[in-house]
Amino acid sequence: MVGKFIVFEGVEGCGKTTQLQKTHLWLQETFPSKKIIVTREPGATELGLGLRQLLLSLKNQQPIYPAAELLLYAADRAQHVEEVLIPGLAKETIILGDRYSDSTIAYQGYGRGLPRAIIDQLNFFATNGLESDLTIWLDIDVELSLARTRRRGASDRIEQADLAFHQRVQQGYYQLAQSSPHRIKRVDASLDEQAVQGQIRAILQQYI
Repeated sequence: MVGKFIVFEGVEGCGKTTQLQKTHLWLQETFPSKKIIVTREPGATELGLGLRQLLLSLKNQQPIYPAAELLLYAADRAQHVEEVLIPGLAKETIILGDRYSDSTIAYQGYGRGLPRAIIDQLNFFATNGLESDLTIWLDIDVELSLARTRRRGASDRIEQADLAFHQRVQQGYYQLAQSSPHRIKRVDASLDEQAVQGQIRAILQQYI
């Protein structure tokens, strides 16, 4: 088995981080001889941790404008690809990612309204053309997902954006899934945790 890059995507509160962790444990049990790691964007590297604080913190007094936000995410991704993803895949690692380039299309493209052509160019430049082998899209009604984030307590800068922004992001994921059905697989994330995990395992059993 060669290395695989499997990404979990979705709107805020969709449960992707929980499902990624459950999937990690399951894959470790299923493939005990394989190296399996979990990574995230932003924040998988030392540089990325600083960028994550800038991008998500509510303490910043000055707003982050959309173009600056896009470039900060691209910088995080470029470092992530070179430092974590390419070396890991070369060692036949299964890498589970919490967000990747589809997030930028959904959030900065559909959410912020930045030009798709520029985002595609930046994504390609930052990733050196590296795409996920498989993306698990956790699809859920935005109002339900935001209610989940409110129950968790403190929200970050992205989570505090208005409902219309998150609805545009959700539409972005829908359009991406429609255009790349071979790579992006939809999971109904409105169900309970075990049912969602069951859907993910069924997809991975066919894929790996």
